[in-house]
Amino acid sequence: MNVLIVDDNEHNLYFLDQLLKGSGYEVRPAANGAEALERLADGRIDLIISDILMPVMDGFQLCRHIKTDESLRHIPIIIYTATYTSAKDEALAFKLGADRFIVKPCEPDALMAEIRDVMAVAQRRDKALPIEPLQEDEMLKLYNERLVNKLEHKMVQLGKEVKARNAAEKELRKAFNTIKSLKEKLEAENIYLRGEIKLKEGHGEIIGTSDPIKYAMHRIRQVARTSTTVILVGETGTGKGVFAHLLHAESDRRHKPFVNVTCAGLPANLIESELFGREKGAFTGATARQIGRFELAHGGTIFLDEIGELPLEQQTKLLRILEDGEFERLGSPRTVKVDVRVIAATNQNLEEEVHQGRFRKDLLYRLNAFPVTLPPLRQRREDIPLLAKFFTDKFSKRFGKCVEDIPPDTMKALEAYDWPGNVRELINVIERAVIVSNGPELRLAEPLDVTTIASDLTDTCKEPDAPQPKSLVDVERDFIVQTLQETGWRIEGPRGAARVLGINPSTLRSRMRKLGIRRP
Repeated sequence: MNVLIVDDNEHNLYFLDQLLKGSGYEVRPAANGAEALERLADGRIDLIISDILMPVMDGFQLCRHIKTDESLRHIPIIIYTATYTSAKDEALAFKLGADRFIVKPCEPDALMAEIRDVMAVAQRRDKALPIEPLQEDEMLKLYNERLVNKLEHKMVQLGKEVKARNAAEKELRKAFNTIKSLKEKLEAENIYLRGEIKLKEGHGEIIGTSDPIKYAMHRIRQVARTSTTVILVGETGTGKGVFAHLLHAESDRRHKPFVNVTCAGLPANLIESELFGREKGAFTGATARQIGRFELAHGGTIFLDEIGELPLEQQTKLLRILEDGEFERLGSPRTVKVDVRVIAATNQNLEEEVHQGRFRKDLLYRLNAFPVTLPPLRQRREDIPLLAKFFTDKFSKRFGKCVEDIPPDTMKALEAYDWPGNVRELINVIERAVIVSNGPELRLAEPLDVTTIASDLTDTCKEPDAPQPKSLVDVERDFIVQTLQETGWRIEGPRGAARVLGINPSTLRSRMRKLGIRRP
């Protein structure tokens, strides 16, 4: 059975073609009424399925032409048209002789049922009576009405599409801004975390059972679950960074960022942009927007180590954050709100710094909400064996050695030493000892005799005819200068002066500034 489908829409043609071929029909397509008449002249057609509004010749014109042609009027016609049809269209279609009037879309099974019914009726009926032709002006009027209906429908559809597209663009812009913000934060975190790798790989363990260390940990756990500002006070090397991490880990913010800032390690001309961020073009060289450390720590904790080294102008901004939780990026008038828990640390006497005019009194009062004093190693000597054993095992594994025992004389020397560099100095001593030890026993790389070292330094630094020994400050200055000269004035690295002295590079720089030491 041959079916002629007439439609100027390729998708509709394809749908009908596949549906009819799947049911065993032969299909011939046509894009309009004129093309359909050509197909009719080419061979026998058993059924015509036609749209209405098409170029050149529409469906009504095609229907009238067929039903007024004696040789074609027996062919059944189904008008298959869009949803914006009207009752007038349906009435006209039947008046012109159409057998069915079906509105798109129609379920495939229902459409095939209609087609089979039309074919069955056509086979039984006699030739149709002549169709009363319509006047041209009536046809033109109906055609124009249908064109207007279709255009109105298209305008409604276009309005919906424009509205949907505007909404989609708005969502896209919102998503883009969110992605941009996340990208900036991820880039800032990436830069920050690259600088934190050493800390993560470092010695983050709190080892000890002495009363002073237990009390310090008790104080940390007392305040951990609050948002109170905490200041950690202690000598260099007592583990202020490790205790700050413990405080964060014990708090409700443990799943949020922990951002470490060494105030003495920030370049003076970049401190503000590093802490509070900057906008693009805020100063020469600021080629991109940068999120500051406080914004990066939003929801979490920021650790301000060596807070006494923060310049006065930045202390004012820090005080505002502590009081109001807000600041402005460099080069931007917009206020940024943050929720950050501040932990500060210092090895200085901040009250003396206030007296000297180098630290704000109101900031000190704000930071001193909950002070925690960390004991020096000489005040918890009973912890030295535990620490020595722990770090011996740690460095043995790292360096692929089998140093398992600490001889009594070595342990005695470790316990007798005053450890001016505290746990950090002990770690450095153990690391060097593991490196030079060739057997299962730990051997120190150098003796730990404070009296001898002090007297040697005094003898070396005194003038030949000096009647009085130098002060401790002068001895310290000369010893640091001597170490710097021996290391080529290199501060950081495996062969740097900080490693030789057993102190942090930032602490060495701080001491150099205080002692007025400069490279010649």
